[in-house]
Amino acid sequence: MDIVMQILMEPFTWGLVLGLFLMSVIWQSMRKDIVNLKHENKRINEDNKELQGHLNTQLKINAKGNEQLQVQLDELREQNDNLRANVGILKQKAGRVEMRQLHLMESAVSVMREQAPGFAPAWEKAMRDAEAAEVAGEGGLKKLMRKVLPGGKSKKPTIKTGESQTEQGNQ
Repeated sequence: MDIVMQILMEPFTWGLVLGLFLMSVIWQSMRKDIVNLKHENKRINEDNKELQGHLNTQLKINAKGNEQLQVQLDELREQNDNLRANVGILKQKAGRVEMRQLHLMESAVSVMREQAPGFAPAWEKAMRDAEAAEVAGEGGLKKLMRKVLPGGKSKKPTIKTGESQTEQGNQ
């Protein structure tokens, strides 16, 4: 036992024991850190997989939305082209106002042919009467008949002149 006591009295032994003790404490601390890092790494990998799943889902949703928007955009472009073509065609056709004015003038001219003396005053009166007849014909059966038979004429307006009075409906 003397030898053991003598060895324990040596500063080298004390340094060795103290060094081994510190090494075991550091090793245990390092082991805990390694275990904690493994758990943390596992948790981060799980979070990463979950986030990748969310990202994939979001990308699929966005892709579907973009695809629908592209289809809608293509449809709108086609409608735009069709509308452009229709506008071009409609610009070449006579408008409603021009057709109404033409109808009024045609009605007035036909009345004037029947009553030719004093053409200028009679023309103005015939235009006013044709306009009044057109306004009266805006509703009801006359309007329907004009839409169904656009070339057909309903009752011709009467023109009263100083010399004679004629009514188209009495003939």
